[in-house]
Amino acid sequence: MKALVLRDITCTFGSYTAVDRATLELAGGEFVAIVGPTGCGKSTLLNVAAGLLHATAGQVAVFGAPLDGINRRAGYMFQQDALLPWLTARGNVALGLELRGTAKREAAERSDQWLARVGLTGAGDRYPHQLSGGMKKRVALAQVLVLGPEILLMDEPFSALDALTRERFNAELLRLWERTGTTIVMVTHSIPEAVFIADRVVVLSPRPARIVAEIPVDLPRPRRVADLDSAFVSHVAAEVRAQLVDTTDDRIAMEEARAALEAGVAPARTRHAETAPGTPAWFDPFRSEDEA
Repeated sequence: MKALVLRDITCTFGSYTAVDRATLELAGGEFVAIVGPTGCGKSTLLNVAAGLLHATAGQVAVFGAPLDGINRRAGYMFQQDALLPWLTARGNVALGLELRGTAKREAAERSDQWLARVGLTGAGDRYPHQLSGGMKKRVALAQVLVLGPEILLMDEPFSALDALTRERFNAELLRLWERTGTTIVMVTHSIPEAVFIADRVVVLSPRPARIVAEIPVDLPRPRRVADLDSAFVSHVAAEVRAQLVDTTDDRIAMEEARAALEAGVAPARTRHAETAPGTPAWFDPFRSEDEA
């Protein structure tokens, strides 16, 4: 049974189409990364999976059951932390448990357990303003995982961190994932990050989002930060970039991505038939929606 199925998902807002007939299936325990141009509809697709947004057309199924309303079997980690400033780290992590009816003492104990698992032993009494950016991210991760979600949806959760801290977070996230077996879908703009963490990288076209390619990552697990410098990661990252730049008019970027692949080897994945070369890939904030 698939943990999550998004079938022929289309999302329109008036005359604006954000996602167009996207289909994505995830097996239980799979880690999938989604990449695509800025403003293409990645977050929209994630919101549909969470039940926060109802698709205009298509179906969503969670462990074989049609999704009706909020996806109660999923946790959502947003780009911006949702920590309450008047609660301690322990209080923030325990809040979701308490809202579910868990006794305060038990909620506090489980909160401390998860703070320890994310490397924050002894930090339970600190308030958000007393935590660094990286520590806040650890609290936010514990805040979601303490609820035991079977599916974890992550929308660029580490984008605000510096590069070194982000690499360490990805390695720690993988260790937690290996322990819990949670199905994870993570949206990211970092191609090396996507290749490093995922079993499969899903590439989206410019808006409206269509699935351009699904690229498996056959890098053995467990993975370590040193793998980011491996030739394999570089090769797969180049293949992902080639799928992205095929949808742009940037000839230089296209040539560089192709050159990074082995001589004579074209990307092996089938491109989406309706994604025409020459379509601008990057969102222009100064362009009106009427011109889109």
